[in-house]
Amino acid sequence: MTEKTITTRRATAADVEVIVSHRLLMFTDMGLGDDAARQAAAGASRPLMESALRDGWYQGWLAEEGGQVVAGGGVAIVPFPPTPADPSPRRAWILNMYTEPAYRQRGLATQVLGEIVGWCRAHGLRQVFLHASAAGRPIYERAGFKPTSEMRLLL
Repeated sequence: MTEKTITTRRATAADVEVIVSHRLLMFTDMGLGDDAARQAAAGASRPLMESALRDGWYQGWLAEEGGQVVAGGGVAIVPFPPTPADPSPRRAWILNMYTEPAYRQRGLATQVLGEIVGWCRAHGLRQVFLHASAAGRPIYERAGFKPTSEMRLLL
């Protein structure tokens, strides 16, 4: 049996369900929240992702094999005060990075990440931020990402 070709394409508004599903699975794999909390987050994510894709402040890429989405990720471009390192009033946050378990270790996350970073460069963004899971950290480090001094307080 031969493997089908995996291709990467831009996400559209028709892809909201798979993006939200990947987001839910990402949180599940990371052990964040219980099932009820993850389902609530997925429900709240759906209308936000619909408007984000429609309005263009979320750009996504999906890897497909035989018409089935097997990996994906995206970037949210959000208003943010300028800094000395980046004078533009926006920030790029990579999110929703997920690869189906049967497709891991094939370089798909690296491929999707490359699409995202390339898009950000082409659109004049000077920095890209993300929160890395333990499994994702090596992928991001190989791509040149560095840890920052960010901290968090849960309220």
